[in-house]
Amino acid sequence: MTTITFKVNEDEARLIRARARNERVSVSEYLRRRAGGAAAASAKPRQIRCPRTGAIIFAAPANQPPLTIESVRGMLADFP
Repeated sequence: MTTITFKVNEDEARLIRARARNERVSVSEYLRRRAGGAAAASAKPRQIRCPRTGAIIFAAPANQPPLTIESVRGMLADFP
């Protein structure tokens, strides 16, 4: 098996390790999945009750930032 080495700063290393820990995989496996080299295990989406409306909704994955109005506006900024 080939080894790939690259440098990251301390904050990036902490973030990568934390995300790998949240997914309960090694750093190597986490990076392989993020690079698309291995099929990510598809976990069943978790359902929660919306605190505002009481509706049942899908919870955001633990390794993703929260969806905000600003992030949606940014995603739609280039939308025709």
